[in-house]
Amino acid sequence: MRLLNRALLVIAAVAGATTIGTLAAMTASGTETAADSQPSVVEDFSYPDADRILATDHVQLISGDGHILYTTCPPGPDTVGLIIVRTTEEVGSRSTWVCFQVTGPSGHLTLKIPGVYSIRGDGLSPGQGHKLKAGLTTDAGQHSTVDVNPSGTTQVGIATTPSGDPTTLLQLDAST
Repeated sequence: MRLLNRALLVIAAVAGATTIGTLAAMTASGTETAADSQPSVVEDFSYPDADRILATDHVQLISGDGHILYTTCPPGPDTVGLIIVRTTEEVGSRSTWVCFQVTGPSGHLTLKIPGVYSIRGDGLSPGQGHKLKAGLTTDAGQHSTVDVNPSGTTQVGIATTPSGDPTTLLQLDAST
């Protein structure tokens, strides 16, 4: 029994000394170096390649969740599955059209497109397409949110009856 007690005491002493030595080594180093700490991963949701898109297509993409993507509008009338924003300004690859694609069940995009008068949902027929809300503002600063027809075109700003003020598209929110 004495032998067992002595063995346990020796094991405890060795373990304690190892722990104290490790703590002393850590304390002696003082501060952590950059290599010792993990880099901070903070998502700012800024839109990738936004500066290039602004310079070439005159569309200001600010931030989003990555599920509403700016895309080149196809030539001709074949715009299946795309949100189409029409504007009086010269923007995008179709001069006054800007296209977006929703890549998930929902999405969010903060942007700035002036002179918007029409927004078309991404559905082909009634009952299809994402539910879409568009956040707009006028030059006078009057903000509004419009429910966009998921499978049709919704007129905004100067295209409404009676004719409204010119509007700038600030936000798109899609859901199923």
